[in-house]
Amino acid sequence: MKRLVVLAVALVFALSMTVMAAEKAAAPAPAAAPAVEKAEPAKAEAKEVKKEVKKVKKAKKAKKAKKAEEKKGEEAAPAAK
Repeated sequence: MKRLVVLAVALVFALSMTVMAAEKAAAPAPAAAPAVEKAEPAKAEAKEVKKEVKKVKKAKKAKKAKKAEEKKGEEAAPAAK
């Protein structure tokens, strides 16, 4: 009796998974095209943000290097006296 119940549950599970997979495969096909169009501007926007971040990082790095050079110059100046 337990085996029959387990078999029935397994069959219901397999059938429901098959139906869900079929619905999932059929539904997104027409709706996928607009999603791609929306994703392209997002990608372009992400690239712009990345470029801006790179510029900021580069500026910070240059500022840090300039401070390091000034610090080295200050350390060298007292040694020269």
